Amino acid sequence: MNSKLFASLNVAVALCLTVVTVALPISSARCAVSSPAQKIHERIKKAVDSSGFKDGEIGLWIGSTGDAGLETYYGKNATKLLLPASLSKLVTMGGVLDTLPPGTKLQTQLLYDPKAAKIDQGVLSGAIYLKGGGDPSFVSEDAWALVNELTRTGITSVEGDLIVDDSRFDTIRFDEDRQEERVDRAYDAPIGAMSMNWNSVNVYARPGDKVGEPLKVFADVMSPYLKVRNNSKTVGAGKGKTVSVERISEKGFNGDVIVINGALALGSPEAVIYKSISQPDLWAGYNMVEFLRQRGIAVKGKVKTGTAPSSAAVLATRDSHPLSSIVADMAKWSNNYVAEMLVKNVAAESGEKPATMATGLAQVRKYLEKSGVKSGEYEFVNAAGLTRKNRLTPEQLGRFLEFVRTDFTMFPEYLTALPIAGVDGTLRKRMKNSSGERWVRAKTGLLTGVVGLAGYAGRPNGQIVTFAFIYNGPGKEDKARGLFDRLAALLVED
Repeated sequence: MNSKLFASLNVAVALCLTVVTVALPISSARCAVSSPAQKIHERIKKAVDSSGFKDGEIGLWIGSTGDAGLETYYGKNATKLLLPASLSKLVTMGGVLDTLPPGTKLQTQLLYDPKAAKIDQGVLSGAIYLKGGGDPSFVSEDAWALVNELTRTGITSVEGDLIVDDSRFDTIRFDEDRQEERVDRAYDAPIGAMSMNWNSVNVYARPGDKVGEPLKVFADVMSPYLKVRNNSKTVGAGKGKTVSVERISEKGFNGDVIVINGALALGSPEAVIYKSISQPDLWAGYNMVEFLRQRGIAVKGKVKTGTAPSSAAVLATRDSHPLSSIVADMAKWSNNYVAEMLVKNVAAESGEKPATMATGLAQVRKYLEKSGVKSGEYEFVNAAGLTRKNRLTPEQLGRFLEFVRTDFTMFPEYLTALPIAGVDGTLRKRMKNSSGERWVRAKTGLLTGVVGLAGYAGRPNGQIVTFAFIYNGPGKEDKARGLFDRLAALLVED
C-alpha cells in the first residue's frame, strides 16, 4: 500500500475514534461502524424512542464488563428508584447462594423418643414426630420415599400421636411486608419449616357422567385436613366452563374447606385449580398420616404440633434436592413461597433458633451492598417482591447482576436457575422465533402497574450483555412486556 495513503488512513481512523469518544455516552467508545456497544446503544434508543411510553414510566440499564471495566451501553431513568416486583428474587437468589453452598440439602425426618416409647413387634408404643428441615421442595414423592424408609424399620402401627415439629422457623406464616391483602391463590402460600406440596392443594374437576350430575372432584392430597363442598354441576355440551374454587374456614373445623361452584360441559377436559392452604404444619401432618396409612402403617392417635425432644432417635430421613435445584424452582417459576423459605433457611444456618425473616433478609441485604449498592439508597423488605415497598434502580440491579457474574463460586448455578427465553419457566412462551430465543436468560417481574425483565443476553461472539428493564405505570403491562422482549432480543443481534 502507498505509504502516504496508509498514513492518511491512520489519521482518519484516529479522528473517528476521537469524535466518537467525545460524542457517545459510553466509555471506551470506538468508531460507530465497528463498536458493538454503539450498535446496541443506537438500536435500543431507536426502539425506546418509538415505543410511545411517557418519559418517567420505564427505567432501563444495559452494560457489560470488558477490558476497560464495566461499561454502560444505555441508560434511561437508570438511577430512578422503581418497584421491581419479582425482580427482587434476583437479589434473594444471590444472597442465598452466597451464604449456602449450592450442594446444601435440607432434611425432613421421622423420629421417636426412646425414653418415652418403645418399638416391640412392629408397634411403636408412643408418638412419632415429623420434623421439618425447612425444605421448600418437599412434595408427595418425598413423603412417599420417607414412609418407604420407615417401613424398613418394621413398624406397622403407631399407638400415639403424630406430632409435627415446625420449630426450625418461627411461626410467622406470612412476611409482614408481603402485600397486605391475603388471597387463597397458590402464589400467596404461607411458609413453615414443615411444609409440603408448596403449601398448596391441587383441585381437579371433571364433568359427571350425565347432565345435571355434580362434577367429579379430586383433591391432591386428600386427607382429613380438607373438607370438600361440591356445589357444581354438569351441563350440556357446548355450554362453556364456569367452574370456580374457593378456600374458606369453618368454625369448629381445624383445617381448610374447599368449595367448588359453577359448571363444566359434558365432555369438557379436566379443569385444575391451585389453592394455598392456611396451616402448613397440620397440612403436612395429616398428609403424612395418609401416606403412612397407604403403606399399611396405622396412626392411632391425633395429629398435633410440638417439638421433638433432644433424646429423639431418627427412624427415617429424606434429603431435599440440592440447593441449586431449589433456587431454580424459585427463579424459573417466580415462586414466592420458595423465596421466603430459603431466606429463613439462611437465618437458620446462621444459628438462629427459631429462624426469622428479619435475620435472613439482613444477610441478603449484606450481599446486595457487597455489590456496591449503598445502604439507604434502596429499599428491600420482602424476599419475593410480593410487595409495593421494595425499591431498586435499574442501574443498581444491573450492576448487581454484573457483580454476580464475576463470582465463579455461584454464577454457574445462578445462570442455570434463570428462565430461558422461548424454552422454560416464565419465559417459555416469550421471544419465540426471535433472536432472543435461547440467547436470553432473565427473571420476570409482575404486579399491577409493574413489569420487569432483568438478566443476561448472550451474543454470538461470546460476549454477555447484562440488562435491567422496569416499567412502573398505569395499565400498560402488556405493552411494556412486549417492548422489553424486543429490547432483550436486540441485545443478541450483531
